[in-house]
Amino acid sequence: MKRTSALSLVLILSIFGCEQATTIEGLWVVKSVVVGDEEMTPNARWTRFNSDHTQESGNGRFQHSYGTWELKAGSNELTIINSNGLDDINEPFLISLSQSEMIWERTEEGQHVNVILERSAQLPETYGDKILGLWALEKATGNGRYFKESDKKESSDYIFFRWDKRFRIESELGRVNGVYNVHGHKPEVELIPYGDQVKRDFWEILFEEDQITLTLLNSDTLVTRRFRRIRNFPD
Repeated sequence: MKRTSALSLVLILSIFGCEQATTIEGLWVVKSVVVGDEEMTPNARWTRFNSDHTQESGNGRFQHSYGTWELKAGSNELTIINSNGLDDINEPFLISLSQSEMIWERTEEGQHVNVILERSAQLPETYGDKILGLWALEKATGNGRYFKESDKKESSDYIFFRWDKRFRIESELGRVNGVYNVHGHKPEVELIPYGDQVKRDFWEILFEEDQITLTLLNSDTLVTRRFRRIRNFPD
């Protein structure tokens, strides 16, 4: 009798564990988005499905959407409603679900959409998350508006990327303030300085451990700026 009860308990726990492993609830990170023949994967996009059928979505550390979700009983049709967004006029997603991966499929404007998500224990980081903070200039190659050409590793020149999408530059050329935008799909940053004659610059970002290198795009000559992360403003 005791043995039968023990076996029954193991079976119940196994079934419960399987159900838990394949539930839609939890945090999911988008790994791939393909629309027709074009890949359109956003940087660090995620969605969290809660047990009370609420959901929230974002990119990196920034949550920008919230609402509800419904998985139709007896089917694999997933409907997501964003309370602060636009109405979704398309059919629900057809989903397939495993322990660590979920696939969404449907047709949008005549094109097949395929989204692959992976279960995650933590939020991913966007390029915008990684660039935040204070960076000291280590090397400047090529002439540019913000820093003189130099290879001095000990420098008081810096760029500060703030959380509110503003930047500040201090260099031998003076102070520059402005706003910046980080591309949602590529490691690129747009610097928009304040002033009467606003000229925008687009820079590719190379991330290394505690270092970034910015390379000016659409330039006839090589213009790069290499920085290392610091945690105090230079004197």
